[in-house]
Amino acid sequence: MGILSNIFGKIFPKSHAANKGPQAQAQPQAQAQAQPQAQAAPQAAPQAQPQAQPQAQPQAQPQAAPAMMDQVDVEAILTDMQKSSGQQLNWRTSIVDLLKLLGLDSSLQARKELAAELNYTGDTGDSARMNIWLHRQVMNKLAANGGKVPADLRD
Repeated sequence: MGILSNIFGKIFPKSHAANKGPQAQAQPQAQAQAQPQAQAAPQAAPQAQPQAQPQAQPQAQPQAAPAMMDQVDVEAILTDMQKSSGQQLNWRTSIVDLLKLLGLDSSLQARKELAAELNYTGDTGDSARMNIWLHRQVMNKLAANGGKVPADLRD
């Protein structure tokens, strides 16, 4: 997932599921592109999934409770990072400051790449509007992947 996975890597502990999910998804895509003759394998997988789903559903419910306990307090982590950085960065509202705080590239080109990664359909030439959208989407993604994010920072 590129930039978003880098953001996850800076906020979530290495052992957190959010750091494992994007990498696991990227590997099958790369393998599928590298081996076009292996088309039989993707066709076999959908047939196996419907059979596996009824068995997986009862198992998914007990696993949901521990995942909630594994929630990472994003606000506390970013606030601590800001205190130790000694910089005046407004990570709560600025995607540029958030990226700077995390030690990531905050250039317009990097933000356009992040926008493409998150399927931004607006005008990337309107950087102010894009930046607001990007910040909100990053906070939503952090929350969706086990981050405890204040309600006023997400949809």
